[in-house]
Amino acid sequence: MSKQILIADDSESIREVLAYSLKNAGYEVLMACDGVDALKYLDGRTVDLLLTDYHMPNMNGLELIGKVRKIENYKFIPILVLTTENQNNLMKEARDSGATGWLTKPFNTEKLLQTLRKVIR
Repeated sequence: MSKQILIADDSESIREVLAYSLKNAGYEVLMACDGVDALKYLDGRTVDLLLTDYHMPNMNGLELIGKVRKIENYKFIPILVLTTENQNNLMKEARDSGATGWLTKPFNTEKLLQTLRKVIR
């Protein structure tokens, strides 16, 4: 059974590029336009990894990470932040909130896939 990845990003083009790359690598993909939308998918279904943007309307990536870590079924899933930000203080804040890792945009597809393989159980 293929692993399922939830993408949360307010950029439709980024969601589409990520989904295309991940599907071609054999992953199943769920897509959300922000943190509020992403939480709708955390309803008991299997999600093997959350890939979230940092800056999003309604609920940003940091807020989303905090909420996910409080949901019993998802508190241990890997969470990667994919963002244009590369400031150490933001990376530390994300890790302290429960992020597993941090990747910067623009992303390299092969590097992204290598990282996913390392963190998905």
